[in-house]
Amino acid sequence: MANTPLAVLDLVPISSGSTASQALRNSIDLARQAELFGYARYWFAEHHLNPGVAGTSPAVVLALTAAATSTIRLGAGAVQLGHRTALSTVEEFGLLDALHPGRFDLGLGRSGGRPSPASRQPALAGPAAVVDGRTSNGLRIPAKFSFEHLLGSPRFALQKTLLQLPGAQSQPYDEQIADVLALLAGTYATADGVEAHVVPGEGAELQVWILGSSAGISAEVAGARGLRFAANYHVSPATVLEAAEAYRAAFVPSAELSRPYVSVSADVVVAADEPTARELATGYGLWVRSIRTAEGAIPFPTPDEARAHTWTKEDLALVEDRVDTQFVGSPQQVADQLETLRDATGADELIITTVTHDHADRVASYALLAEEWSRR
Repeated sequence: MANTPLAVLDLVPISSGSTASQALRNSIDLARQAELFGYARYWFAEHHLNPGVAGTSPAVVLALTAAATSTIRLGAGAVQLGHRTALSTVEEFGLLDALHPGRFDLGLGRSGGRPSPASRQPALAGPAAVVDGRTSNGLRIPAKFSFEHLLGSPRFALQKTLLQLPGAQSQPYDEQIADVLALLAGTYATADGVEAHVVPGEGAELQVWILGSSAGISAEVAGARGLRFAANYHVSPATVLEAAEAYRAAFVPSAELSRPYVSVSADVVVAADEPTARELATGYGLWVRSIRTAEGAIPFPTPDEARAHTWTKEDLALVEDRVDTQFVGSPQQVADQLETLRDATGADELIITTVTHDHADRVASYALLAEEWSRR
């Protein structure tokens, strides 16, 4: 078990009654603690226009966190390329690497970009068999959730308007990844031979990751380029198996990797016993509801605030897949569930994301899990 590393994914959540400033301080403290607990890497997500999430700029938060830690790998999970250029991304992470060489992961996501083109992959044999919503080893695989209402929401349109320059269009994702890799390698040149060399950035000691939720272009590009791939069980549990399989099916060995390398994420809350963990996780459903109604993530509620919400059938349907696949319990219970997730997906690494109202409970959750994991 010790050979399966655990990593952290942090959204820099803001708790109800708190502030973005405190959330940032909490995240930097958690990164320090995670380094002591033995977590392999610490990633920051990128989200915008959310009242309850302060992680708007991974590169900025990474710079602050690198100064406060010394050994743990740090990274973006992920930079949203839909509103960025390859050059700006390589420049930012080149600056980080220049001061803290060899410590950063450049995780690249497609959010906000062009609609995904039709898959170019040959037909796959199909993911592990799922019967009555579970794999053969018991992993919960719920029905697919449709994100169409989110993509068509006024808030999503506003976010795209504010993030992109007027009239700008996202570069095709596969071309954007190719440009990032060429700029890092120092091989970028236009069709007529004009070269571009990024200083700092060219030759940076970055691990490049692709993040994806389905068997689409992200999985294809990661495999075809021989890059590491992170599959999102915590965001889209219904499609994690097909995402991992599509990546492996497309994989071509590279100078970076001789074999596929997959990390899989999970939402987790650990406490000394299951009732305590369930109490700490009470606000999770309401928080997910705010995201899936396109309101934007609310400040994470207290258990009492969450219990005061009157749930409708529509609300429950919005969050069911996420609540059903959150791992909540004692250290032993959650570690068992993570083993199941690892074995069902063939994960080489697991990414743990934990949100509780109180910072001390979040730190304790990561501490208890790390201690239990180290014994297996």
